[in-house]
Amino acid sequence: MEPGPLLESLVAIPSVSGAEQALGDHVARLVEGLGLAPRRSGPSVWFETGGEGPRILFVSHLDTVPPCDGWSFDPFKPRWDGDRLTGLGANDAKGCVAAMLLAASRLGDLRGARAVFAFVAGEEVGGKGIQEILPDLGPLDAAVVGEPTGLDVCAAQRGMLILRCTARGESAHVAHAGLGDNAIHKAARDIDRLARMTFEPHPLLGATRAQVTTVQGGRARNMVPDACEFFVDLRTTPNLDHEATAERIRTILESDVAVHSLRYRAVATDAAQPVVKAALAASGRKAPVGSATASDWAFLAHLPAVKAGPGDTHRSHRPDEWITLAELEAGAAFYDALARHYAREAADVR
Repeated sequence: MEPGPLLESLVAIPSVSGAEQALGDHVARLVEGLGLAPRRSGPSVWFETGGEGPRILFVSHLDTVPPCDGWSFDPFKPRWDGDRLTGLGANDAKGCVAAMLLAASRLGDLRGARAVFAFVAGEEVGGKGIQEILPDLGPLDAAVVGEPTGLDVCAAQRGMLILRCTARGESAHVAHAGLGDNAIHKAARDIDRLARMTFEPHPLLGATRAQVTTVQGGRARNMVPDACEFFVDLRTTPNLDHEATAERIRTILESDVAVHSLRYRAVATDAAQPVVKAALAASGRKAPVGSATASDWAFLAHLPAVKAGPGDTHRSHRPDEWITLAELEAGAAFYDALARHYAREAADVR
């Protein structure tokens, strides 16, 4: 497997969420070319290599978001500029997929651990792929989630709590506003309350903030509005319980508060866990960091896990997304070394 052609072949196959089958087929053929036996569930692909012992999962995603505006060329036709490859998904997260495939090609001699690799569909639209295949992966002891972190080792990840709030009032003609109850004014008071709320900070992630992201209210310019709906997005930390946080907000606001989504739970792994120690040793970093973005790690909360991979999260979901060949090769070496360090760290614990 040559790193450059491998990466280009992945990026050249469009795989917007819901249309990952062709890329999954390509990855399965690549795995077969390594002499390994891929298993399938729809577009998703998984396989194993290495020896016997604790089973560590390396997982990344096949799908991309749709191309945004602002691309300087066709995002589905990758281009090289020196060692930089630009194309949709190059950074998020086909660079991680390529790096994991390269690592898998080198881990046949791994002893003391079993490396399980999974490349899943649907990460960008709710994590359907990882949730579907997880029961088929067998018992797992740790996980590494491949996302572009610049090889920083993330040992904590924010969750996501979305609330739908509805301020209710009473309609009246604006000429007789005293007969009504302005729901937008009520919502404005609640929005100010949310802006002033504070939450206990997390050591790796900092504090949570309540962000009002959409507001909709009023029926006509000459009517006192009788309803106003607004959504609140909280990127939570592992020390905050979603249900308790929603209930706390209910006690503060005048508006009705309903939970719109809470399936992305915040997650964290203790720095003493073998997978964290192994990732730090492989990366050369001194300490783990936190990640503000959601990923399939949210569905692996039962496992000690880290998130790490080549690329830069700030390039994701942007026009002219790119990754370098040097980053890819460093990522492959990182995943290879992580698996080997994990085998030793896990042996020390047993």
